[in-house]
Amino acid sequence: MILHALLLAAEVHVFAAASLSDALKQIAASYERQSSDRIVFNFGSSGMLARQIEEDAPADLFVSADEARMNSLAQKGLVDPKTRVSILSNSLVIIGTADLEKADRIAIGDPATVPAGTYARDYLRKIGVWDRVQPKLIPLENVRAVLAAVESGNADAGFVYRTDAMIGHARVAKEITNGPAISYPFAVTTHAESRDAARRFLNYLKSKRAAAVFRRYGFIVR
Repeated sequence: MILHALLLAAEVHVFAAASLSDALKQIAASYERQSSDRIVFNFGSSGMLARQIEEDAPADLFVSADEARMNSLAQKGLVDPKTRVSILSNSLVIIGTADLEKADRIAIGDPATVPAGTYARDYLRKIGVWDRVQPKLIPLENVRAVLAAVESGNADAGFVYRTDAMIGHARVAKEITNGPAISYPFAVTTHAESRDAARRFLNYLKSKRAAAVFRRYGFIVR
């Protein structure tokens, strides 16, 4: 029986947005205890991960922090549309100081590759201060890098998700309630080597047990 389970075990490679790292690690640990499969994560900015998938990186499941990066892969036929689902949301906050006009250095995820940075840019444009604060911006590789920059004093302010602020030590100066809608889509890739195992893990991510963990880390479960 044990040998049979080992033979059926699969390694699922999950490419996921950095903001989900803590929640997904906890969920995966629980899943592995009840499954013969092993979950292997690659965390980073959604744009960087999408580019890796375009370059045939071994991803079985992609979890993006925005719909745009998932849409880009879908248009290229790189994700299975039948598996795509958006089950999480979040909110954007400013940490450090909320007075962006007076701040000298503002950390932000690189809008070209980091959804949190894209959301922040759209918000700054909406309130009409993008052109004034743009010279102060420090573009970084993901939201965790933004969090670290503010916590270390290398930036006066930063844009991160509320969930990142919850695990950090930086002061939340402002929660953005009028920003763009934040959505996390999940999908199995079309070139997944462990397609069935990826579907099994995706189903678990949609379960009530996983939802409880996501909520514990501050995510909004749809």
